[in-house]
Amino acid sequence: MSDVLSAHEPELIKLRCAVRDFLRSDRAEFGWAPAVDSWLGGWDEGFSARLGDAGFVGLTVPKRYGGHGLGHLHRYVVTEELIRVGAPVAAHWTADRQVAPSLLNYGTEEQRERLLPRIAGGRFYSSIGMSEYGAGSDLAAVATKATRTDGGWLVSGTKVWTSGAHHAHQVVVLARTSPPDAQRRHAGFSQFLVPCDADGVRIEPIPLMSGAHHFNEVNLDQVFVPDADVLGEVGNGWHQVTAELSFERSGPERILSTGPLLFAAIRALGAGPAPDDRTAADVGDLVARLISLRQLSVSVARTLAAGGDAANQAALVKDLGTRFEAESVELIAELLDGTPSNPQLDAMLTTAWLHKPMFTLRGGTNEVLRGVVARGMGLR
Repeated sequence: MSDVLSAHEPELIKLRCAVRDFLRSDRAEFGWAPAVDSWLGGWDEGFSARLGDAGFVGLTVPKRYGGHGLGHLHRYVVTEELIRVGAPVAAHWTADRQVAPSLLNYGTEEQRERLLPRIAGGRFYSSIGMSEYGAGSDLAAVATKATRTDGGWLVSGTKVWTSGAHHAHQVVVLARTSPPDAQRRHAGFSQFLVPCDADGVRIEPIPLMSGAHHFNEVNLDQVFVPDADVLGEVGNGWHQVTAELSFERSGPERILSTGPLLFAAIRALGAGPAPDDRTAADVGDLVARLISLRQLSVSVARTLAAGGDAANQAALVKDLGTRFEAESVELIAELLDGTPSNPQLDAMLTTAWLHKPMFTLRGGTNEVLRGVVARGMGLR
């Protein structure tokens, strides 16, 4: 891909080259294969640790907490390179992408000192407990409840579609801490840092059709959470979650989950006879859409780097990007029809077909995201 992001930023070009060198040597030594949706299914704790040791995790975490004190554009460059080649990044992914910024924005000093160095080292794994049965797209309907008790809170409820919880050290739980208010549906929520091995936590798999296990049902039965593990201000959970979602929705992974498949397909088509005009036009359309979406995604990274609010732009990137990913799977399958079999390419295409229904669901359904964009434009 052309390096539009860092064309005038030598520091970012140098960083991009360093990441590429690391990925080439690490893959040669450890033999991991490029994968579609590697940030979901590529759980490799050894890779995450090596990536952390190389200085490519925790880029935006201040140096005093074990990070590198860099900006969102630096993290964008590293993320793009990792996802572009389908590297196995799932183990540290959520902690680095979402939990670290939340700790920096809302966490206590003790929480930062305890967790951020492990996150920056690629050795802390977190999951996010937001969705519930009946409260997937409408998080205001969350029914998980936290009740005040001596020294902390008792948390009870069920979370679903919790990625990586069966491997994670903790789940960040969104729970209701005050009674529902029909006039203020988003008030009264708080976030809690819940260890996955805490008493009262039970994690059950939600397997995919392929049998792969990425998602989980997390049941919490009177789980005691001390006050020290409340994330942010009690009652401010909705604001914290929506800020967190800007990081989840806008990154390169929302347009490049199928990138390894797309790039491999283009290489396979280029290795054969010269493509006909229709094939060339279809490939050109895919690449042009990808470039356009990348520019939108980069603009969100620049807004975040400047300390701005990017919730609406992030929702737009996620909507357009995940639709592109889903549509690209169908087109790539058509383009590859009749080409010589390639086991690695075939495996990625199979995974992409199985994951395709999830692209427009995770991180908020596209219908909900359009509502977010409409509100941001003053249309509703």
